[in-house]
Amino acid sequence: MTSPASVTPTEVQETLIAPGQALRGLGPATLWRYRELAWVLAKRDFSVRYRQTVLGVAWAVIQPLVSMIVLHLFFGKAMGLEDKVGGAAYPVFLFAGLLPWTLFTSTVTAATQSLIANRHILTKVYFPRVVLPVSAAAVPLVDFALALLVLFGLMVALGVAFSWSLLALPLALLGACLSAIGVGLGLSAITVWYRDVRHLLPFILQTWFFISPVIYPPSIIPEAYRGWLHLNPMTGVIEAFRAAILGNDLSPTTLLLPIAIGIILTAIGGYLFLRTERRFADVI
Repeated sequence: MTSPASVTPTEVQETLIAPGQALRGLGPATLWRYRELAWVLAKRDFSVRYRQTVLGVAWAVIQPLVSMIVLHLFFGKAMGLEDKVGGAAYPVFLFAGLLPWTLFTSTVTAATQSLIANRHILTKVYFPRVVLPVSAAAVPLVDFALALLVLFGLMVALGVAFSWSLLALPLALLGACLSAIGVGLGLSAITVWYRDVRHLLPFILQTWFFISPVIYPPSIIPEAYRGWLHLNPMTGVIEAFRAAILGNDLSPTTLLLPIAIGIILTAIGGYLFLRTERRFADVI
């Protein structure tokens, strides 16, 4: 038997624990392996979000519904935008833009704050850190599903016909989710080093709202500047979502472009996240 004192330095085995190659840890296999952890974190976030509230999950539909009413009165009625949406019912047109926008902003905000909010877990237990921002996207998705039912009720109330284009809604939703997770991954990694992002994010999203076609159709933008609007990834998402709801012309480009942009944003955000995650526990 060899005593510890007789072990020479050359016999000591060293094990290096390091993150995998960039983007490898972001793969579906990694997320599936830690699906139970992601599920527990998502259930906890959902419970905390509506704990000790009088109206509970009703807040998921109150916020977009009240926003729709206020924006309808101000922009639709007072500024006359309801006459520039190609004959569509402006409340439905507006709500169909607010839903993907609210999903996007809620997901980005939750993902950005996920690492800071879970610092007590992050510094004590090893698991792929990407589980935190991805699981944070679950609650906004539940809110979106509830608000979507309100939109369908609004369509029935206003006599807007349901069309087969609604079958394309999951693809439009996929583009919104990929874009939100991509932006959220990148911002969550930056927030670990620079907490200014938490204070800057509301201003960024507020500005982003007005340069996205949520309350107006892209057709009112002068043609010379309309091309710039499509540099905004949310333009394609909102147009695809709105076309699926209203039964407008839904070309493959309208449907697939937001998904392609979402994949690019997820790749960029995921690369930034995985390149910096090795120092999260030291800096946070």
